[in-house]
Amino acid sequence: MDKKKIAVPLVCHGHSRPVVDLFYSPVTLDGFFLISASKDSSPMLRNGETGDWIGTFEGHKGAVWSVCLDTNALRAASGSADFTAKVWNALTGDILHSFEHKHIVRACAFSEDTRLLLTGGIEKVLRIYDLNHPEAPLREVDKSPGSVRTVSWMHSDQTLLSSCTDMGGVRLWDVRSGKIVQTLETKSPVTSAEVSQDGRYITTADGATVKFWDAGHFGLVKSYNMPCTVESASLEPKYGNKFIAGGEDMWVRVFDFHTGDETGMFSNVICGFAQ
Repeated sequence: MDKKKIAVPLVCHGHSRPVVDLFYSPVTLDGFFLISASKDSSPMLRNGETGDWIGTFEGHKGAVWSVCLDTNALRAASGSADFTAKVWNALTGDILHSFEHKHIVRACAFSEDTRLLLTGGIEKVLRIYDLNHPEAPLREVDKSPGSVRTVSWMHSDQTLLSSCTDMGGVRLWDVRSGKIVQTLETKSPVTSAEVSQDGRYITTADGATVKFWDAGHFGLVKSYNMPCTVESASLEPKYGNKFIAGGEDMWVRVFDFHTGDETGMFSNVICGFAQ
């Protein structure tokens, strides 16, 4: 008599150290995805709707401070304390490019057209790499008032966003001139700043607060107090009715965008069954 097969849950463990960056991909034909960075050096890719684990990117030798996905969620990028920014094949986990820096890389972002990668870190320099010609000389913007914590693109890649580790505010840079044209003022240093997929909002995290700013007029739209110090926040791209935040307690929490109420959380999740 055949033995009855028993379904055993496969538990995909979450990060073993605090979550420091979260990023939602745009909505693709396969849905949308969430990538997370942690001081444990291993970025994780998850299903954006369920939080189920898909894969872990292995290759960094230090804490990973920043992660992002390109427009089609086919490539991932990460910035690390091992002085590198890496670009990954998001389907296989293979390293496509590894860009050496002179100090810790705290931030990275793909341009909207996915052709460029922007990085920043302890060196107080914003670097722009051409991914179609990775061997070509890079462009540098070296007037950041402090070490760079976050970077992002907006306005069809004509404007850069950045924040610093040791002072409040988000700075908007004109790409052509390399000059700061606007500052969003915050009391605490901003550890996360991104533009929503529909281009309407800039989402920031500073201290134990998540804020949403009008991306056109730069006024403050919403501000929510979080249950702990938050390192990163990201607005859900499909409906824009919820956002996630993660930080020192190692949980990724889900909140209602309109009310700020917490609606769920995930860390260790069951992602499938073995027969």
